[in-house]
Amino acid sequence: MTPPGTEWTTQLDAQFSAGDEDALAAAYRRLAPLVFTVALRSLDDRAVAADITQDVFVRAWRFRDSFDPQFGTVPAWILGISRNVILDSLAARSRQNQMVARSGAIAEPEGPRRQAREVDAVTDRVVLDAELGQLGEPQQSILRLAFYEDLTHQQIAQRLDLPLGTVKSHIRRSLAHLRSRLGTWNATP
Repeated sequence: MTPPGTEWTTQLDAQFSAGDEDALAAAYRRLAPLVFTVALRSLDDRAVAADITQDVFVRAWRFRDSFDPQFGTVPAWILGISRNVILDSLAARSRQNQMVARSGAIAEPEGPRRQAREVDAVTDRVVLDAELGQLGEPQQSILRLAFYEDLTHQQIAQRLDLPLGTVKSHIRRSLAHLRSRLGTWNATP
């Protein structure tokens, strides 16, 4: 998902925290499509997803003083803001639906906890898919077969015509890589 040469660096974290507008522009170029996709999948409304994307970056810039590069990266922090803005939007939609339901127009909407879990699930899938896209071959294919088709190591080895030990090694190394890349994402409140 990230074009070559656009990896996020600790220097960009520091520049963003210091108020460098070029760092904000870099964050927007890299993360706006992901924020928009998560919002669109969560709310199923392109206009609302676009508004949320703009709101996320306005909030990130406005509250950049609360970002501390020692405790995470700007991409993880922005995705955490995205999660909160999407949940706020879902809660507002739920309140509106409840008011309409009280008037007898429609049935009661689903609870906000279920909506929050659904947003988290969509967000996790989008982030995982983006990270899998960063892996080379055959690691990407191996993990996609394991995650999305729920194949065993043996089945993956047979399908890709690879030795079983090679498949296991690729899975172990790829999962360690994903764990380190996604560690900051999972730590974001």
